[in-house]
Amino acid sequence: MKKENLFVILIKYIKEHRYILLLFAAAFIICAAVFYLYGLESEGLYYAFGLCGAMCVTIGAFRFAHYAKRYRERKKVIDSITLTDEVLQRSETPLEEDYQNMIFTLKKALDSEITKRDEALRESMEYYTTWVHQIKTPISVIRMILEGEDTEEHRALSSQLFRVEQYVEMVLNYIRLGEGSDFVFKEYELDPIIKQAVHKFAPQFIRKHIGLKYESVHVKVITDEKWLSFMVEQLLSNAVKYTEKGQVAISVTDDLFLKIADTGIGIAKEDLPRIFEKGFTGYNGRADKKSTGLGLYLCRLTAERLCHKIYAESEAGKGSVFMVDLKRYEVTD
Repeated sequence: MKKENLFVILIKYIKEHRYILLLFAAAFIICAAVFYLYGLESEGLYYAFGLCGAMCVTIGAFRFAHYAKRYRERKKVIDSITLTDEVLQRSETPLEEDYQNMIFTLKKALDSEITKRDEALRESMEYYTTWVHQIKTPISVIRMILEGEDTEEHRALSSQLFRVEQYVEMVLNYIRLGEGSDFVFKEYELDPIIKQAVHKFAPQFIRKHIGLKYESVHVKVITDEKWLSFMVEQLLSNAVKYTEKGQVAISVTDDLFLKIADTGIGIAKEDLPRIFEKGFTGYNGRADKKSTGLGLYLCRLTAERLCHKIYAESEAGKGSVFMVDLKRYEVTD
């Protein structure tokens, strides 16, 4: 908790007790007017005012010390996570007691609503998780049927089915990240992770006649293999989706930057700062009419969980470069 200085508390104290100060000033003005109208000696007025002022300052100093103590205690309550009878100050007046009763009544209602919301969220997560796992069965059956005959039509259907699988996997990872999925951090070879993702998307590169440039790297990084694979796959998915001709290049710099560059349609300058926001589709997403705005958001979320950083550079019509800084950084709020 940030401790406020006494001057700030004094200002608050004066504002709260301004009516008493105004009343004292009004009383002095009335006394001064009476002394003046009756032609009385002003020395007595000054003497009485001095005594009253000294008494008020003394009592006010004690009251201010008490006020400052209780003010800081209230700040602790405000900044505390939990609210219990032991945390709240003991009420000193019937008014304070009424306020405390109001607080606990509101807190009880809030806790009830939070419980209902959490229960509804849990049920939704259970439903979607079950749905994702169930939908994988018919997808596998359809893939087996399509692989039975190698025709142009079947290859086109396989490509679309692959996209369905990607969307299903995205939903599942979205649920896992929201629930706080377990991460296993250790040192991994980066090359197998990249090659696994490349192998997965190889049919998409072949079908669209897009080139792929990648040379094996001998680099080790501290990360979670499963989630880093998800990030690489998602970035490759975007690269293939928005590239109609040219190539996708994957490289790793000496300072552990994983770069995935494409020669696709690029990203509009005004959209670039927002591409990692949840649900943001930008101009490309609106034109495609199929973008969910979740892919890059999940990449950013995953990077944060892995203590990595993700960046993007792009120019409309000239392609994009996505960079993942694989060095680990401290997690910040």
